[in-house]
Amino acid sequence: MAVYKSYVNGREHRENSAQELLHKDLTDMIISCFFKVYNKLGYGFLEKVYENSMLHELRIQRLNVASQFPVSVFYDNVRVGEYFADLIVENKVIIELKASSTLVNDHVLQLQNYLRATNIEVGLLLNFGLKPEIRRKSFLNSDKGTISQYNPDNPVNPVHP
Repeated sequence: MAVYKSYVNGREHRENSAQELLHKDLTDMIISCFFKVYNKLGYGFLEKVYENSMLHELRIQRLNVASQFPVSVFYDNVRVGEYFADLIVENKVIIELKASSTLVNDHVLQLQNYLRATNIEVGLLLNFGLKPEIRRKSFLNSDKGTISQYNPDNPVNPVHP
């Protein structure tokens, strides 16, 4: 059985709460693709195999998806680094893929920081491990403070003060 947890701004979100999940229909489609890939390939391949398979499945669903998308990290208005998001879907969801025996807190924090560095508010951490694992993170732009500012022309890389 798969493990699924959802977090909003660092707190676990209960599925029966009144709050509707942001981009729920889209994340449901992504999770469906995840299970399709997991059921076909199982556990044991390198992460890149799962990334390419997810890219293929998401495109079959006619979703706009980019792989290894560069995202800049700024500190005091200085670009101090760049990371590459595994997948970005519809400019609304960051997907971080793992092929680990199990997820650890560092994986969750990595996704949370990816969300903090962009204008994207929803992320999925998908692990093709011994058991499929899913973590859903939301980090609302209104709660990001000065780390990122909304840039309607580029939903991935925010404007920095």
